[in-house]
Amino acid sequence: MGVSVALFTADLRVHDNPVLRAALRDAERVVPLFVVDSGIRRTGFVVPNRAAFLADSLADLDAALRARGGRLVVRAGDVVEETCRVAVETGASVVHIAGGVSRYAARREDRLRAELAQGGRLLRVHDASLTAVPPGTLTPAGKDHFAVFTPYFRRWEGFSVRDVLPAPDAVPVPEVGSAGLPDVKTLLSCPPGPVSPGLPAGGETEGRRRLRSWLAGPLDRYEEQHDDLTADATSRLSPYLHFGCLSPAEALHRVRAHAGPGAHAFVRQLAWRDFHHQVLAARPDAAHHDYRPRHDRWRADAEQIRAWKEGRTGYPVVDAAMRQLRHEGWMPGRARMLAASFLAKTLYVDWRVGARHFLDLLVDGDIANNQLNWQWVAGTGTDTRPNRVLNPLVQARRFDPRGAYAHRWLPELRATDAMHLPDAVRREAGYPSPIVDLAEATARFRRLRG
Repeated sequence: MGVSVALFTADLRVHDNPVLRAALRDAERVVPLFVVDSGIRRTGFVVPNRAAFLADSLADLDAALRARGGRLVVRAGDVVEETCRVAVETGASVVHIAGGVSRYAARREDRLRAELAQGGRLLRVHDASLTAVPPGTLTPAGKDHFAVFTPYFRRWEGFSVRDVLPAPDAVPVPEVGSAGLPDVKTLLSCPPGPVSPGLPAGGETEGRRRLRSWLAGPLDRYEEQHDDLTADATSRLSPYLHFGCLSPAEALHRVRAHAGPGAHAFVRQLAWRDFHHQVLAARPDAAHHDYRPRHDRWRADAEQIRAWKEGRTGYPVVDAAMRQLRHEGWMPGRARMLAASFLAKTLYVDWRVGARHFLDLLVDGDIANNQLNWQWVAGTGTDTRPNRVLNPLVQARRFDPRGAYAHRWLPELRATDAMHLPDAVRREAGYPSPIVDLAEATARFRRLRG
């Protein structure tokens, strides 16, 4: 049966991994391969937080493979050239890879398929690896993707998701050269910048532990509390889903099997993830261009953008969100919406500025979800109410009514009432006055958006 290659990308796990299982079915020996891809590093997508999480995840994957008699083979360089080189060195006849949805992933697959074919080798792409429902599987009549979430979700709920695959008992690996496991410096194309001090540990082991803990109780409170900024009641599983340390299909099956309340609301969030992947697969330009152009005349106020990034806008709930992002490389969905709405609609700054800043820090920074969520908030994406504006004061009263979230992330305000900050109190605390008047900003947005 020979040798096959399982090329790991965003599926860094041994449980429920269609790529690894198919490679083991195809051959007597398998090369579990990860390439530190110089092409991705040149895009600026690999940043300190994701590099640190990735290094953890690769070390954990290697340990899981070694427990099964194998190991992770690491190469560095152009992913197509290195994968073909490994295939030649080991005599592999087929390479397995998880199907991606970005333009970069599509080009990588096309190049890899063509290069392998020149040597009489095959590329097998597994579309059911990175999402619960493969992109393109569900489409409305006469169209290639769903542009609105609700009808997509109705179809998605009725789809029969594939069964969960067990982790292999053994992974026999042929003799082949490998670089050492990469660290943060190796993964970055430049000297590493600071990693967020509150960054979670990466890897499948930690991801599965967190999933078990989530199912054991907190999930029951999810529907009621997921928008409550004080409660911190979200799963925090997004980094593990982004890197494929957790299988979305397995997560969906396990949540659906949970009898308690909250399951349906969380399933809906998994569906949103799949929804954005199917949009980007059909419209790869949406990563950088308006999905639905509104002919915006974006502003570019450098001082206001800097204040937003630093969490010094004078609106505590927005500033707390931005401080949490810098400290943890993560923030809950409601906080992301508030921060994004403030930049794109209150300050009327191009959503791409905010999306790039999020990608610079988010450990779960994902082209499909980050870019398309930003477009949803900015009103250039799939939101059916593109001109809605989230008022940070109203949102704070609803989702941080006692100011506990603001106090947690804004230490200068801990001795004050974060909901009521007279100028004298702000000056004494060292906290800035609002950088914009909300009523004037909303009026400006509606005038310029037309």
